[in-house]
Amino acid sequence: MSAEIATNRKAGRDFHILDKYEAGLELKGTEVKSIRAGKINVSDAFARVEGHQIFLYGCDIQPWQTAGEWFNHLSKRPRRLLLHKREILKLSAETAIRGCSACIGKIAGSKLKSASAKAKHTLINARI
Repeated sequence: MSAEIATNRKAGRDFHILDKYEAGLELKGTEVKSIRAGKINVSDAFARVEGHQIFLYGCDIQPWQTAGEWFNHLSKRPRRLLLHKREILKLSAETAIRGCSACIGKIAGSKLKSASAKAKHTLINARI
């Protein structure tokens, strides 16, 4: 397996992990080069189910420095996650529950490790 490129340490601190998934990422050529160089930030990344597809939002992949404007990508564009249909339906059902979301854990190579998670601290649970 590839070495770990980026991790989201806040995910383990802020969420109770319910289920873990391993998904592929649909990337452009310059995004692959930037990820291999380690120019990625997943600390604010989350996944959202839209229809029968899952998209990754908030993941910051820096543009490749030697590529021209025509070939380069936008740094915070939504990226599609590649999962099996039954995994998408299961994740959709889990995230429909209030307080649950799909958070991103690690990126290793072109694989993304995500999880369905429930927030540890919500406004309902907080005591005033």
